[in-house]
Amino acid sequence: MKKINLLALLFLALAFGFTACDDEPVDPVVDNDDDNGNVIITDNITENTTWKKDNIYQLAGRIVVEAGAELTIEAGTIIKGEAGSQANATALIIARNGKLFAEGTADEPIIFTSVADEIQPGEIASPNLDPTQNGLWGGVIILGNAPISASAAEVQIEGIPTSDPNGLYGGDNPEDNSGEIRYISIRHGGTNIGAGNEINGLTLGGVGSETIIENVEIVANQDDGIEWFGGTVNVTNAVVWNAGDDGMDTDQSWSGTMDNFLVVTPAGHCFELDGPEGDVLLDVQHTFSNGTVIASTFDADGEVERGSQDLINTDDNSGVILRNVFITGIADGQIINRVDAANVSFDNVILDVNNELTNYIPEGDEVPAGIVAGTSGQADASVFANWTWADVSANVSSL
Repeated sequence: MKKINLLALLFLALAFGFTACDDEPVDPVVDNDDDNGNVIITDNITENTTWKKDNIYQLAGRIVVEAGAELTIEAGTIIKGEAGSQANATALIIARNGKLFAEGTADEPIIFTSVADEIQPGEIASPNLDPTQNGLWGGVIILGNAPISASAAEVQIEGIPTSDPNGLYGGDNPEDNSGEIRYISIRHGGTNIGAGNEINGLTLGGVGSETIIENVEIVANQDDGIEWFGGTVNVTNAVVWNAGDDGMDTDQSWSGTMDNFLVVTPAGHCFELDGPEGDVLLDVQHTFSNGTVIASTFDADGEVERGSQDLINTDDNSGVILRNVFITGIADGQIINRVDAANVSFDNVILDVNNELTNYIPEGDEVPAGIVAGTSGQADASVFANWTWADVSANVSSL
């Protein structure tokens, strides 16, 4: 197998308003400015609001963009979540029928991070936090009205207490629109709200196909990087670096596409692709295409320094297509499981290994025609150049 020492590369690198309606936006609801001049957000957003890049916004709890309201975040804005866990976990939640317009640019990305991060406007890499420190705040949660496979048409999203009705998602509108997200970086999140229940970096629950999500980075989230719970939303250009659990996770019959992505050294599965849940068994597939995955990094002696569990983990009833996906940094014991699942298909899934492919699938199974050995990266990593922390510190655009 080919063993790459990405961690050494990381250390080497480290050494050197548009709003959808015409209403005039209002100033954010705040308590006061803190000693650092941050604008502290304490209350839910109930009318159209703009956060401006001249300020750093500090989330003092679970802040919800409620139904009927829109939050516009200017390019270059930094948002920091306060520390907190259990019921006091901080997060930005877009409730059903609320909208988020977070439209950063390659020159001015929007950064969500922790109050412990001393990053200032114009900076990409944190000046004081390592890109592995996680669980310092919650994350970003977007909820919509698109179909999900669950026992009820609407359910409560994981990571939000059931006492909060703004955590409901799901419905019957596949073309639901929760806004537009471009060039955002979400860092150091995933705080625990209960036993084994953490918030993902970016959670998408029942989000519809009219929502635009492009150019997203997740760094050092304690739980999964991105998790889809049903819905129909498509995502383009995403990098997940140092997730504390799965790189990308799907549930409840998500039927969209993830096109052009990097997953770099998650601690859980590179892909956790679950089948339908509950009584509603939607007959759909979702697609991951044009991706590069680094499953593990190794030290000079070939020992794993950081590595995933399974390369691709599916259920017997998962519905997924994996097309043009390159997986490198593969360690002994990492496999693609359930390769014979009826509704899972592999099309040019390339494993960067020098020995038999049968070593990387369950014992006794045949290697599907769509899984091959090779050394060809499949993602266009150049789209992550300069604006992501993963590129500024680890040069992922060269992958």
